[in-house]
Amino acid sequence: MKICSFSYQSPFITQKRMGIITPENILIDPNLCWQLDYQREGYSNFEERANYKLPTSLSQLLKLNDHPLEALQEAYGLYLFFRKVGINEMADGTPVSFNLDQEKNIRFHSPLDKISTYRDFYAHEKHVKKGFEKRNEPVPPAWYEIPAYYKGGTEGFIGPEDEILWPSYTDVLDFELEMAVVIGKDGMNIKEESALDHIFGYTILNDISARDIQKKEMSIRLGPAKGKDFCSVIGPVIVTADEFEGEPNLLMTAEINGKEWSRGQSGDSHYTWAQMIAHASREEFVVAGDLMGSGTVGTGCGLELDKWIKSGDEIDLYIEKIGHLKNIVGNKRIY
Repeated sequence: MKICSFSYQSPFITQKRMGIITPENILIDPNLCWQLDYQREGYSNFEERANYKLPTSLSQLLKLNDHPLEALQEAYGLYLFFRKVGINEMADGTPVSFNLDQEKNIRFHSPLDKISTYRDFYAHEKHVKKGFEKRNEPVPPAWYEIPAYYKGGTEGFIGPEDEILWPSYTDVLDFELEMAVVIGKDGMNIKEESALDHIFGYTILNDISARDIQKKEMSIRLGPAKGKDFCSVIGPVIVTADEFEGEPNLLMTAEINGKEWSRGQSGDSHYTWAQMIAHASREEFVVAGDLMGSGTVGTGCGLELDKWIKSGDEIDLYIEKIGHLKNIVGNKRIY
């Protein structure tokens, strides 16, 4: 199941809402499916009931429902029933689904509307080796002992087609091609053998980096902070974990202005998702709504390639079975 966040430019739907995209490219509003069901049953407070049953926010659903995927599947079942009987609108004309091949007024946003904690790992050996090679240093032995990560800010996240922020304080901006997981179940001291049960789904992550600032921060042996926390991108959708058997090994590519710069496999990671989740949860809660990045896949950034993005460039990150995450690099801000 593909989960998204969208808004519809019409009098009907103006706020961001959680959606389901079907293989037929139909966008379903699961909350509105419940509203329609309660409305047809004669309830006056159909909206209130639907919001309690299935909120419009994915982060709320993950935090408040022990079985979020089952709740979404139930709403999808309602849609199938309404389609069978030829109903697609509320009493006031609000549609509960849209054909994306025909509807042009839909805008997509970051599929996770609120991130609890953001952890970004450093798990792809090819990327790690290249970085230390550029510093004329060996990979530290500790890297092979623990799956290290940094914790980043959560307020700077944007979604597909949003403009990438170029901060006033950096001259060297970079993209990072990563896979990410969204946590759907709380846990502490999670065992590796049960860690995958805590994954709600997978998405594409572009961890934008100010390389000149990051270099200064890391030379102090602290950070990254201002080198990272201004902008990251996820999307276009979250593909739920039930779509994969075990941990997926998917093709990953990056194109800049239509030319391929990067190509790798998500399964090339030195550490598994199970290992990363288990490590992060040692004596610490991992909670529903957390986002975890794998770290950059090998060749997945300009730093490795000695090629740099510039204002106006289109970045197209692709992971098979998830889709394309496209953004334009903005102009450098003036402070």
